[in-house]
Amino acid sequence: MAGRHDELAREQAVVDRLYARLDELRATARARLAAVRREGPSGSPQNRSERDAFATMYEDRAARLDAVEDRLAFGRLDLESGEERYIGRIGLTDDEHRALLTDWRAPAAQAFYRATARHPDGVRRRRHVVTTGRTVTGLEDEVLDLDAVDDGLDASSLSGEGALLASLARRRTGRMSDIVATIQGEQDRIVRDELGGAVVVQGGPGTGKTAVALHRAAYLLYAHRRLLERSGVLLVGPSRSFLRYIDQVLPSLGETGVVSTTIAELLPGVTADAVEDPVAAEIKGRLLWRAAVKRAVRARERVPATDVPVRIDGVELHVRRRDVRDAISRARRTHKPHNEARATFVREMLGKLVEQYRERTQREVTEHDLAVLTEDLRADRDVRVAINLAWFPITPERLVADLWSKPHRLAEAAPELSDAEREALRRDPDAPWTEADVPILDEAAELLGEDDSVARAEARAAEARRAAEIEYARQTLASTGAGQGMVDAETLAARFAESGPSLTTAERAAADRSWTYGHVVVDEAQELSPMAWHTLVRRVPSRSLTIVGDVAQTSSAAGARSWQKTLGSVLRDGWRLHELTVSYRTPAEVATTAQRVAVAAGLPVSPLTAARDAPDSLVVAPTDDLVGETARRAAEEARRHVDPDGAGRVAVIAPADRVNGLRGAVAAAVGEALGPEEGRRLAAQRPEDAQVLVASPREIKGLEFDAVVVVEPAAVAAGAGGWGDLYVAMTRPTQRLVVVHAGELPAGLMHEG
Repeated sequence: MAGRHDELAREQAVVDRLYARLDELRATARARLAAVRREGPSGSPQNRSERDAFATMYEDRAARLDAVEDRLAFGRLDLESGEERYIGRIGLTDDEHRALLTDWRAPAAQAFYRATARHPDGVRRRRHVVTTGRTVTGLEDEVLDLDAVDDGLDASSLSGEGALLASLARRRTGRMSDIVATIQGEQDRIVRDELGGAVVVQGGPGTGKTAVALHRAAYLLYAHRRLLERSGVLLVGPSRSFLRYIDQVLPSLGETGVVSTTIAELLPGVTADAVEDPVAAEIKGRLLWRAAVKRAVRARERVPATDVPVRIDGVELHVRRRDVRDAISRARRTHKPHNEARATFVREMLGKLVEQYRERTQREVTEHDLAVLTEDLRADRDVRVAINLAWFPITPERLVADLWSKPHRLAEAAPELSDAEREALRRDPDAPWTEADVPILDEAAELLGEDDSVARAEARAAEARRAAEIEYARQTLASTGAGQGMVDAETLAARFAESGPSLTTAERAAADRSWTYGHVVVDEAQELSPMAWHTLVRRVPSRSLTIVGDVAQTSSAAGARSWQKTLGSVLRDGWRLHELTVSYRTPAEVATTAQRVAVAAGLPVSPLTAARDAPDSLVVAPTDDLVGETARRAAEEARRHVDPDGAGRVAVIAPADRVNGLRGAVAAAVGEALGPEEGRRLAAQRPEDAQVLVASPREIKGLEFDAVVVVEPAAVAAGAGGWGDLYVAMTRPTQRLVVVHAGELPAGLMHEG
């Protein structure tokens, strides 16, 4: 006992030294940042640029150091060489550059996750250091070579699974925790896989797919920082709730520069929050839209049925069909997007009209006259109308809205669709966008490019802003006497413009639709349609992706049922498959039952072994009072799992059309059981924040809870997401699943009492 106490004291001294060094580095970063900010917007443009770069660097450094406060050091390797190597969230060195803490992503830390008694990799002992705040509260030792361990260590008390089991037993908090201290060997091999190509991680519920994806992103940023800091990493999740749920994981691993988004939020300036009909979503997810959007764009480049007369200065000219045909051909040969190629088309058409004018008037035209005539033609309403009808400038939003609201536009663009399919897509021109629209809008944006008229308007607006800034600077100099005659208004205005904040790579990437990333991580990837995959692959020309999901959990009508079929069309053979087979989240009885139901339904279920048992983890409760029994069971699970300090999460998962009807009853029952304040937690709370949540399967995708109450499982399976939704719902709990039903149970579910 005394020996164990001494070991705790020894590790506490080490942890104290590491935190002291962390505090020192934080203070240095903040002091340097403050010094840079004190310099202010002065000096040459080069000096200001350097100042902004240093400010960004110190801000990023301070953010990283702040984010690794919790569990800074979590492991120790005792090597055969006699060295003791501490493993933590980041690497730390002293003033002499001697290693104090090894970053978990460094090659020197790999043995912490992979060494076994059969393959010790030079390790005698692996120690898990358990901390609460900055205090060491426990040690878990795993001896890989008993003969090499000091005689004073009680080998019979050692266990290598303590840290993992402790992390599984902790109550949920509404935010995902990292698993950096408990990464298992099969997970670590995926995390450290090479950057090139696409890594596909298939695994059943609770196998740690999301954690692996996030840790892999952190590892790649560490191992390939120079490349990925320039181009950035994109993380795509299934919902904003899910992204909020995982938002602390990467910062806690020392990374703060990743762009997180959903498919619905992928296009800057586009809000896509409407709910799509499943039939329409499946149609919009097909790859046929690549050709259909191209046809829709080409339809805006057309030769008029007859020559169009126009009159300039009393001279009658004609926008001739043959001239339009030649100008369209020339513009298309530029291989520029539609709106950008339009400049070539307009220039060619104006040139043809100028030639007609000269032929009709038989006048010598000077260069000046030629320029004036060209501008007169450009400004003439009839000429503008005729040119626009032949080559129409259009935004992606207008192009796609016309497809859905104008049957003739959709028919000419997508003749391969049936009449019934076209009717399923029909909607009002001002209808809100849905997630299924976004890949089609992105395809349209790629083919259309920037509207040159918009660019000209922006240039005029920028010129007006510049004039206003110069006038403001002139007034400032006049009223204050600043500059003493050595600085003019133009110089001062330029200085104002250049002193704004510089954007990080992540901020620039998030605002730029055409940005290409060095790596893309996709979670819940089975939900993506073929068009969504096409959109994502456009953003990563290197085809370097981490793709995690489970085809048995697919609920989207346009989602994947086979990785080979889904990815083959966009990645060909450039991907490799890893499978995770151990469920760390779901108790064995729950996992086995959920798999039995999924197999009976014909889902492509991956092999799954549960890592642990939990007593009374499954209850099947028949009832004649579905609402009352659900509320009672939810309150019972809340009493069992929810703490007033904010720990513990319970979810009631019901068919979408029954969620609103259950919320009031559940809130009342929870309020009666735990107090009115707890009942009020249900009101207007986001899924990742509510301690007791009533939601549909779609809303809890990717989340986990201590306990789950599934309401009427057969009705869940009959909903839009099908059997995949039921499989998702049944596999969310870490401790207990309660199934409440009034109707027939699906095959594979048995009454447990």
